[in-house]
Amino acid sequence: MKKYISEVIEEKLARFPQVKLASLPTPIAKLENLSQELGGPEILVKRDDLTGLAFGGNKSRKLEFIIADALKKGADTIITWASLQSNWCLQLAAAARKHGLRPILVLFQTYDLPFSYDGNLLLDFLVEAEIQVRETKEKGKSVNQEKAFSLLKEIAEEEKKKGKKPYVVSVGGSATGGDMDRPLGALAYLKAMVEIAEQLSGVNKKVSHIVIASGSGATQAGLLVGAKALGLETEIIGICVSDKKEEFLPQVKAIVLKLIETLQIEVEIDDREIILFDEYIREGYGVVNKEVAEVIRLVLKREGLVLDPVYTSKAMIGLIDLVKKGYFASKDRVLFIHTGGTPALFAFKNRLVELLK
Repeated sequence: MKKYISEVIEEKLARFPQVKLASLPTPIAKLENLSQELGGPEILVKRDDLTGLAFGGNKSRKLEFIIADALKKGADTIITWASLQSNWCLQLAAAARKHGLRPILVLFQTYDLPFSYDGNLLLDFLVEAEIQVRETKEKGKSVNQEKAFSLLKEIAEEEKKKGKKPYVVSVGGSATGGDMDRPLGALAYLKAMVEIAEQLSGVNKKVSHIVIASGSGATQAGLLVGAKALGLETEIIGICVSDKKEEFLPQVKAIVLKLIETLQIEVEIDDREIILFDEYIREGYGVVNKEVAEVIRLVLKREGLVLDPVYTSKAMIGLIDLVKKGYFASKDRVLFIHTGGTPALFAFKNRLVELLK
């Protein structure tokens, strides 16, 4: 396996067009109170909730490549899908409007939350995205990619009949398919890994582990390939938020392999290096229970940091539990990536108050 310097990786990434959406680099801060309270490793946070576009989030990075690809292919409309309170869909809608594209969002009711113009949905409405809400039998987990792509293809065909030029992209900008033929979401997080490495090098620090909420796979795949390409001894830990490990690992692996092929880099990744913990899914994707409510309150009280109820709260539950179980050594330094999604907090307000009262 070959080790690459960051300049070489950036040269390879420069071959892919980008638009400017995110305010980068996002800061890294120490969670001093939480680290002290847990008595374990030093815990840092990478604030990708501060990327700037429509309340921020990790999807802004991905969309810099995806929107550029849509524009390059002559699209005037962009179509995607996700769950009802999807931050991905909000970020995409805002990015699309900023660059003159019309967004169509297919939102599946995958968890027990009624439709209301609150949280991300309110912002979808304000940015004038076309919203199509669909029922699904797949409750508590992600929607089947094949079924979703099939539905979006039908919508795209209808748009073409109206004289539009649609661009179809997968949930989270992760899996290739539709009109995205390269793993652009993962490209963005390989680039983010270079950013993280440079930030830490500037303060003479290294991290032993990076912990993220892993939902569609591209963020984890990009970080993993980036860490390996740079020769970093950093373990990338994905806390599953929707699918069980045995179902999800092949998805992450497929993105990893596609990314390596796309960049033409000599990197080998074993299945054992795709580290996933699925026990924190608990009752299912998007299910807000007392554990979720309590970790949101804990981190806000200790650090003034607001987590979202679907992704980062589950990831933080996983991180804290792994500390308590002794997964990390006391000398370790763990970086938690806050991937955004906080507007969804307001859509779940009644449930959170009920659980914490």
